[in-house]
Formats: sequence, structure tokens, C-alpha cells
Amino acid sequence: MTNIALVIIDMQKDFVLPEIFASNSRAFNIIPNIELILSLFRSQKLPIFHIIREYRSDSSNAERLRIDDFKLRARAVIGTRGYEIVDQLSPIVGEFKITKWRFSAFMGTEFDFILRRLKIDHLIICGTQLPNCVRCTVYDALSYDYNVTVIKDAVAARTQKVHDANIIDLINLGIHCINVNEFIHVFHNLEHK
Repeated sequence: MTNIALVIIDMQKDFVLPEIFASNSRAFNIIPNIELILSLFRSQKLPIFHIIREYRSDSSNAERLRIDDFKLRARAVIGTRGYEIVDQLSPIVGEFKITKWRFSAFMGTEFDFILRRLKIDHLIICGTQLPNCVRCTVYDALSYDYNVTVIKDAVAARTQKVHDANIIDLINLGIHCINVNEFIHVFHNLEHK
């Protein structure tokens, strides 16, 4: 199991907590499932990557399409409470934190370099938003020849309809999409081989 890593995308307070971002309370609801997977990886001392967004307060590093929205509601600005990863998933010593500048965790980051240094070839993906950052990361992982598993009930979209449509697309690409209980079962079977 040493070639597997957990990737948790954008589970920052500004994107997850209902009192901050009411329109995406579905991201808040997946925290317990991510916690289960996180505890499995921690118990086996397997690599864990927390992928985060980091914006400048003046929006100078925000995507062009988000600048107007950012001016209305700045988010994931370094040094703010909303920038922090939710308490339940907060990284511990030895876990990786990768800052991304666009949707994909691979674009302009050291993510691929570190994965290859660790000889990782299989990524287990959780987090938010499924149609944007999660999906772009999955697509780039495929392009870089990683095996990818998406945990269906540990990724969030704003509606169930959007979630389901994206999962169908990923399955049609050949991505392994399973729920958290299925993953735990597979994980334990691998552990005992």
C-alpha cells in the first residue's frame, strides 16, 4: 500500500462552513466521511495531501472569471479564518499542504514532483467542489498517468444532480468511483494481504 496517497481538496472554512458559505453546505456534510478515510491513512502512516487555495486580498492572483465575485466576497485569503482547513481535517505533522493557484492541484505546483519522489501512483480523491477543483485535479492526474479513485460520498457539489452527473462522467472516463464504506472494505483487504 505504499504507492497510494490521500488527496483532500479545498476543505477550507470559506468553502465548507455553512455559516460562511451557505450555498455549499453539502461540502460540510462530507466531513465525517473524509475523517474516516483520513484516520485510516493516518493509522497506516500513508501519505496525505491537503490541497488548498490561497488568494491575495487584492484578488491579483484570482482567476479572471472570479475577480468580480471575489470583490463581492473575498475568500481563502491567507491569514483569515476562512483560509484555514476545517478543524476536523486539520493537517498534522508529516502531512503535506499544497497551495494551488487554479482549479487543478497539479497546475504550477510541486504536487507531481512530490508524488513521484514518494513513488506514489494511486490517488484517493476527496473534497470540494466536484465539478471544478476536484474534477480538474482528477483529469490532470489521468494525464500524468496516475491511477485515481474518487470517493463518491466524500466529494461535494452544490446539488445532488450536479454531483451525480459529474460522477457519471468520471466513471465513463474509467475513473474508479466508490463510496466510503466500499473503500474501507477494500483498504482493509489490502492491509491483510
